[in-house]
Amino acid sequence: MKAHYLITLCTALVVGAMLISTPVTVTGNPTEKTSNAQEFPPKGTSYAPVDLMEDFAGVMARMRAAKPEVMKRQMDLLKERYDLANRPAKDVTMSRGKPVQDGIRVALPKGITWEALQAMSPEEIREKDSFPAGFLPLPHPNHREGGMVFPTFHIEEMQKQEGRDLTRFDLDFDLPAHLLPEFPPPLYLTTRPDLSDVSQGKLVTLDNYYALFNGILNPKQLEGLRLLVTPFPQQQFNQTEDRRTVRPSRGVTCFECHANGHTNASTHLAGDVRPQEFRHRIDTPTLRGLYIQRLFGSQRALKSLEDFTEFEQRGAYFDGDHVIGSKKGANILDRGSQVHFMAEFQELLDFPPAPKLGIDGKVNPTKVTAAERRGQDLFFGKAACAGCHQPPYYTDNSMHNLRVERFYTPRMINGRMASADGPIKTFPLRGIKDSPPYLHDGRLLTLEDAVEFFNLVLGTQLTAEEKQDLLAFLRIL
Repeated sequence: MKAHYLITLCTALVVGAMLISTPVTVTGNPTEKTSNAQEFPPKGTSYAPVDLMEDFAGVMARMRAAKPEVMKRQMDLLKERYDLANRPAKDVTMSRGKPVQDGIRVALPKGITWEALQAMSPEEIREKDSFPAGFLPLPHPNHREGGMVFPTFHIEEMQKQEGRDLTRFDLDFDLPAHLLPEFPPPLYLTTRPDLSDVSQGKLVTLDNYYALFNGILNPKQLEGLRLLVTPFPQQQFNQTEDRRTVRPSRGVTCFECHANGHTNASTHLAGDVRPQEFRHRIDTPTLRGLYIQRLFGSQRALKSLEDFTEFEQRGAYFDGDHVIGSKKGANILDRGSQVHFMAEFQELLDFPPAPKLGIDGKVNPTKVTAAERRGQDLFFGKAACAGCHQPPYYTDNSMHNLRVERFYTPRMINGRMASADGPIKTFPLRGIKDSPPYLHDGRLLTLEDAVEFFNLVLGTQLTAEEKQDLLAFLRIL
C-alpha cells in the first residue's frame, strides 16, 4: 500500500515538473506591447482589460488618426436624420433667454408625410421600413469606444476657470450648440426662491462655489456642493495609460454633465447593459426637482438619491466596471456623511418659475392664451400625455416600456444595435423647454419632434392644429 502511494506521488511530481518547465506558446513577442493584442471593450466578456498591451503613445496616435473618420461617420448620420439648422422659435426662450429651437427636425422617409405615417399601423410601418430614422436609437459619437463627451462651450469654460482640459483626443461632441440647453443655466433653490438664479449667471465650479453659496447653504449642504464640483477619476479622464486625454487628468465632477444642477447635454453610455452595442446613449437629465422623484437613473430604478450618488462614484463613472474603478482611482464616498451631504444639496434644486401655472400645476385661466388652454385639454385628454406625466410636476415616478421596436426591424447603426429599449423612467416635464434634446438618449432634438414621436408611438392621431396647441402648453410648463 505504501509503495502504491509513493509511486503515485512521484508520478505527480514528475508531471508537475514537466508542466512547469514546458514553455507556453504565445503569439508574438511577450515582452513587446502590440496594438492588436487587446480590444477595448473586449468581445465575449463584461470586463475591460486591466493589463494593457499597448502603450499610451500608440493608443493616442492610433485614435487620433481614426478621429476624422469617426466624426465624419457620426456627422453624416446626424445630417441624414435631422435638420440641424439654427432656427429659433419666435418669442420663445429658455429661462435665461436662449432661444428655443423651432420646428420638426426629424427627416421623413421619401414620399411619406406625417399624416400618412400616423394613419399606418406599427406593423405596416415596420414592413415598409417607414419609421423615421431620427426616431431610432441615437448612437454615441463613437459607440464602440463610448465614454463621457462634453460640449465645446463647457470645455472652454473649465479651461478658463480651473485650467482643466476636458478635451478628448479621440472624438468630439456631436450635436450643434444651438440645439443644446443654455449655458451656463440658472440655478434655483427650493429654500431661497426669493434669490431667483443663485448662480448669478456663472458656471458653478470649485473656484467660485464658496463665494456664491456661503451664507445661503448650511455647512452640510455647502460641503455637499463642494463634492459635486470636485474632480474625481473617471473611465476616460484619469491618470492611467488608457485615459482619453493628452495629459493625465484629475477627473471629472458631477456638475461636469449636470452644469449648475441642470444639464449641458453631455453624453455617455449607460453602464447597465452589455454587450457594448446594446448600451444606450445617455442624454444627461436635469437635476432640477430631484426632491419630488422616487426613481433615479433612466433604467436602473435606484430607489434613493443616496443610492444613485454612491453608485455613480463606485461603478457608473467606470462604465459599470468596479474592477477598472479600483485601478483608476474610484472615489469611495462615506455614506453617512459625504453621500448624504451631496444628496441634501441636490434635493434643494428647484424647477424654473412657471408663471402661467397654478399651485396644482395646471394653467391659470387668466394668464394663458387660447392655444395654451386647448393644449392643456389635449394633454389630459386625446394626447394621453397625463397617463404618465401627472401634475403638478408632470411625472408618475414610475417606469414604462413604449415598445418602440414594434415600428422597425433591429439594425446596427454606427456600432449601436437599435432594438428594444425596455422600461424607461418617467422624467418630469416641468421646465421641459430648458432641457433639449429629448428622450433618454437625446434622439429628439425639439419639442416638435417629441410631439410627433409620441403621437405616432401612442397612436393618438392628433391633427396639425392639435399638435401646435399641445406644443404651446408644453412650452409653459
